[in-house]
Amino acid sequence: MASLSSLPGIGPRSAERIAFHLLRAPRDEALALADAIRSIKESLRHCSQCFNLTEEDLCPICRDPRRDRSFVVVVEQPKDVMLLEQTGLIQGVYHVLMGHIAPLENVGPADLTIGALVERVKQGAIREVLVATNPTMEGDGTALYIQSVLEPLGVKLSRLARGLAVGSQVEYASRAMLEAAIKGRTSIS
Repeated sequence: MASLSSLPGIGPRSAERIAFHLLRAPRDEALALADAIRSIKESLRHCSQCFNLTEEDLCPICRDPRRDRSFVVVVEQPKDVMLLEQTGLIQGVYHVLMGHIAPLENVGPADLTIGALVERVKQGAIREVLVATNPTMEGDGTALYIQSVLEPLGVKLSRLARGLAVGSQVEYASRAMLEAAIKGRTSIS
């Protein structure tokens, strides 16, 4: 049960329920789960170009000839790629940082894939980099660092918009949300 409770979001009680479920489950079902976990660890790796998860050298997005390789969206984790892909709005490619700069956790720029991003931009085929890090202190710090290293290379830099979510109400917005919405406002005329 200790192994199960070490998973994110699984506490001791949930681990106990899962363990008893696996004990009651047919042998084939329990072993299929074990095989799936083993398969993930043995077959998945990071794309050699964007660092997304893949079973091959290049991920399906990097291999897709229809993608706009001049537009790169920078995200913190592979799960961010999956979420953005679900929107159907990104026609470009990605670059996964594998985290964010977090000095209190001893994570600096060298611990991320920022160097590989700089090399991609230096190759000259990229016209715009959309920095889609999380709107947190660490995500913002990472975005500022990326801006500082890419600006001298002459590439267009952009950031995801922030502020009020669609369907939300001003009266329930925090000061930070309202500030971001005001600073990121767009013209309607």
